[in-house]
Amino acid sequence: MDGIKKILAPVDFSNVCKSGVRYALELGRAQGAEVIVYHVIGPAEAWLAKHDEFFSLAELVAEKKQQLAKFLAENFADIVSQVGIREVVDVGVPHSMIVEKAQQEEADIIVMSTFGASGISHMTIGSVTEKVVGRAPCPVLTVRGELAAEPEESLSS
Repeated sequence: MDGIKKILAPVDFSNVCKSGVRYALELGRAQGAEVIVYHVIGPAEAWLAKHDEFFSLAELVAEKKQQLAKFLAENFADIVSQVGIREVVDVGVPHSMIVEKAQQEEADIIVMSTFGASGISHMTIGSVTEKVVGRAPCPVLTVRGELAAEPEESLSS
């Protein structure tokens, strides 16, 4: 292995995914690798956009691109200027699109967060991370995500 040149970092904008994105950015900086920060608009959200006369799929993609840029700026301002980052938004089934994007980009590694679901819901639904791990064309590094508490509003007089 000649080192890591391209990292795929899936994002769903949750607090859980921040740990994986942070790790991907730090790894990218350390390796001099490009980090593709990747958001997939799922089928339900895409369907709603296609069937709402006031909101097109193109508008939804544009909105998610803005949300992705804001997500990076607000959560990773300390590192984004030190890493080559490409922001990508696609529409499809998240786990399938992540695997396909890794193949297309010839990613060296996928770095993504997991929360560690268990029990019945995990057996019947599964997680995107688990499905990616089982199908990915490259190694997948899973990073334990944390459910960060929402910031409390300050009480000032």
